[in-house]
Amino acid sequence: MGVTYATVQDIQTLLRSLTEAEQEKAESLLPIASAKLRISAGKYGADIDAMISDDDDIGLAVKEIVCKAVVRALDATAQTGPASVVSQESQSALGYTASMTYLNAGQSLYFLRNELKDLGIIRQRYGALEVYDIGDTGNNGPADS
Repeated sequence: MGVTYATVQDIQTLLRSLTEAEQEKAESLLPIASAKLRISAGKYGADIDAMISDDDDIGLAVKEIVCKAVVRALDATAQTGPASVVSQESQSALGYTASMTYLNAGQSLYFLRNELKDLGIIRQRYGALEVYDIGDTGNNGPADS
């Protein structure tokens, strides 16, 4: 088992106060969030532990991101929290249809793309794709027929 990047006290200091039940859940979620962040970074070829040891600022950013992910998961399980909030809704008429998307409906622990970008784990890529195969015909257009 790896290092846990944040504590329950960090959540209470940085984000919000927690009830006793939330503190127990957070205590269980913090090591899971830390492990998921390590796994996510590994998928992109980054080593979070090495990044933290190289730069203390990265360590502080990782602490905040892990705390935010845990609070999102805690809010998702709360009956009155943002998980019960509809983030997108559409309705139709006559044959009446309603469609709603709930914020974090799966109640899972996740990291936002912009959080991973802030850490330098995800980077923008660029490239090109040759649409026409011009081969060795000697011209720059489509082959003569």
